[in-house]
Amino acid sequence: MQGAKIRIGTRGSPLALAQAREVARGICEAHQRPESDCELRIIKTSGDTIVDRPLSEAGGKGLFTKEIEDALSAGEIDLAVHSMKDVPTVLPPGLTIAAHLKREDPRDAFISLRYRSLLDLPAGALVGTSSLRRQAQVLNRRPDLCVVGFRGNVETRLRKLEEGIADATFLACAGLNRLGLSQHVKEPMDTQIMLPAVAQGAIGIEIRAEDAETARLIAPLNDDETAICIAAERAFLAKLDGSCRTPIAALAELRPGTLELRGEILTPDGKETFSGMCSGPPESALQLGTELAGELLDQAGPEFLNALA
Repeated sequence: MQGAKIRIGTRGSPLALAQAREVARGICEAHQRPESDCELRIIKTSGDTIVDRPLSEAGGKGLFTKEIEDALSAGEIDLAVHSMKDVPTVLPPGLTIAAHLKREDPRDAFISLRYRSLLDLPAGALVGTSSLRRQAQVLNRRPDLCVVGFRGNVETRLRKLEEGIADATFLACAGLNRLGLSQHVKEPMDTQIMLPAVAQGAIGIEIRAEDAETARLIAPLNDDETAICIAAERAFLAKLDGSCRTPIAALAELRPGTLELRGEILTPDGKETFSGMCSGPPESALQLGTELAGELLDQAGPEFLNALA
């Protein structure tokens, strides 16, 4: 592919474009190629076009990746850049996540124009979010609050906050940092209070599994520690068969010689929550994720996820 354009598939939101440009810069720097060698191809996904209802009602996982993956499978692009929290645990045949960039801050950010923290919100305050996980966690920690639907990209949600549609909202610290908007963060949420979404803050690069040349190009961008942590979290999610209709949270962190994984499953109203933690050698990431999910399912009972389906 030396000398040929490297075609990068991405959504068109400012955050998605920032992530795609980060990948393009990394490839060009690693191989001493001009940035003009990378071509961003914007692909509108189902998740971008559905604006009249929550995504959990429209099919859940895959709504932000399907059309991009279709273009990748068809050979119309060479690689796809995704927020890993949007990527289903089962990929289309012939595709693979071949690299993970170093993970950004995985925490959620509390954002409000009037209040300093989640605890500072008065009873009855409106919290805007489109995430069932955040909804469930907020209602579990603060059942006296009200949650309202709040969709759109980062800029749209900040504007809705200014319009008074809600008193507060949550966004990913990672996205705000990548967009240079970290000044809006009033409180980075302690992960003991609000465990993040699986793979939050991580960028993945998807390619055709047989494309050895593209795999070579992106290999220098891979961060091994991030890849290990994301593998554990996604194994946890896969065992739970989670979708956007299931509030699921997980965070894996590497300690010296040890991988620690925490996980949580909740009901959307936040009234029931089951959580746990396990640790082991980093090479056991997949096993740790699967085992922790099994432990939480045992805690919750066989009908827990069935009731949410």
